[in-house]
Amino acid sequence: MKTLHRYLARQVLASLALTVLVFTLVLLVGNLLKEILGLLVNGQAHFSLMLEALALLVPFLWVYALPMGLLTATLLVFGRFSADQELTAARASGISLLSLITPILLISLACCGVSAWINLQLGPQSRVAYLNLIYRARTEITRAQLPEGTNIRDFPGYLCFVGKNRNNYLSDVWIVQFDTDTNHPNPLIIRATSGRLEDDVAGQQLLLHLTNVVRTTTVGQHDVISTSGSLTMSFDLKTATNQVFHPKISDMTYGQLCAEITSVENLVRRPPAPGATPTELTAQLRLIQQQKNDLTLPARVELHRRFAFSFASFSFALIGIPLGIRVHRRETNIGIAVALLLAVAYYSFILLGVSLSGRPEFYPQLILWLPNFVFQAIGGVLLWRANRGF
Repeated sequence: MKTLHRYLARQVLASLALTVLVFTLVLLVGNLLKEILGLLVNGQAHFSLMLEALALLVPFLWVYALPMGLLTATLLVFGRFSADQELTAARASGISLLSLITPILLISLACCGVSAWINLQLGPQSRVAYLNLIYRARTEITRAQLPEGTNIRDFPGYLCFVGKNRNNYLSDVWIVQFDTDTNHPNPLIIRATSGRLEDDVAGQQLLLHLTNVVRTTTVGQHDVISTSGSLTMSFDLKTATNQVFHPKISDMTYGQLCAEITSVENLVRRPPAPGATPTELTAQLRLIQQQKNDLTLPARVELHRRFAFSFASFSFALIGIPLGIRVHRRETNIGIAVALLLAVAYYSFILLGVSLSGRPEFYPQLILWLPNFVFQAIGGVLLWRANRGF
């Protein structure tokens, strides 16, 4: 039994190292063509900067390469193990499949721990360092902008969040406006489904044209909600403070995400309305909590994505082992094809959850956990059937 355990563990670890290397190189080439090559062609970067950027990208790419590498490794190793009749020989000796795969499952759990560290700390740090490097290499940068996917505090008295920014055409825009002169405790919350950004260079203004606008504020003890078809807001470029790179929420570390959530919650904190009845006070507290949840939802969704994705290695191992046995092939291309199909199915849930980060009614943080539950449930059933010889 120990000999079989060592044999399978060595095979999986060797295949894992090779597949992670291959996937990392493929992802590196994609990023090279997307961002770095353009800087080199335009003369905005030199070769040493390209090498530094690629080195910073590697830990971030391991977020995706490690789970996919383990999935491919299990499919390849157990496909060969089954095709060479080694599994049949082990069963004839009275050894069950579940006892054979114990070290592989332990390896997958170890990969989960490594993935958690990369997802929560190393990957975001490397990604931010890489983006800072690219940011400094570009010479034509707009002085003030509204980058997508991050809470923007570059204009005094405002907190802004943009879900998407495609060539200054915006979607899912949130703006919290504070009265900085009187320190008014009740901010004006503006939400728009779409908008357009215009840079008025002559007037040193940044114009934001919003459509489908919903405004929420508090007057006395009552919350007033108004709607309008359009709204134009202007921001003074001379007061903009975004002179350094601000990481997106998707590029923040675990500690930065927690600090971001706390910071946003503190911005919308309100004192109880004087003279409010218990019923009114309960309704007001419920509304405040709902506003906090809505404004912090992108950061909370990102936290759930990091934790959920950390368990991808275990989910992939559970489903990869029985599928490799069922495929029953030695060819490497078959294993890689099956791995890519499974990865696409898994990542589609992740992309769906992230795309709904501005829609709290769909509970996007729970959608992010669905692929783990589905893959582990299917993998458990397939393992049980393979162990019984079905």
